[in-house]
Amino acid sequence: MLQRIQTVYLLLAAVVSGGLIFVLNLWETPEGIKVFAKDISYVFAGFITSAFFSLVAIFRYKNRKSQFMLGRLNIILNFILLGFFVYQLLIAPGEPIDDSEKGVGVFIPIISIVFLALANKAIKKDEDLVKSVDRLR
Repeated sequence: MLQRIQTVYLLLAAVVSGGLIFVLNLWETPEGIKVFAKDISYVFAGFITSAFFSLVAIFRYKNRKSQFMLGRLNIILNFILLGFFVYQLLIAPGEPIDDSEKGVGVFIPIISIVFLALANKAIKKDEDLVKSVDRLR
């Protein structure tokens, strides 16, 4: 059923991963150039894949186990993106942190992880409810 709360959470995660990457910059170089996710191909692919997983999970409502599994995979993908951002911003440049400005877009994976965790919690709750009803039959 599409009218469950996890559908809202998954849709919000898809909008955050697929839509906000075009609006919020990841960081700004010392020259003043704003870097967006679409400028780095593998980061862009990671965000689009995350949005795709969220949308696919919405329509897997009849199979809650696969919906839950897609949510976990999506959380792992967002942790990988977050790890890349931490690496890129702190270790890779080899410059003092003051030289480059961090953008709000770096927090997109964290927001997505929160929505995906809430969705997985609601999916687990539904699965437990179905199991308890099956026990009563």
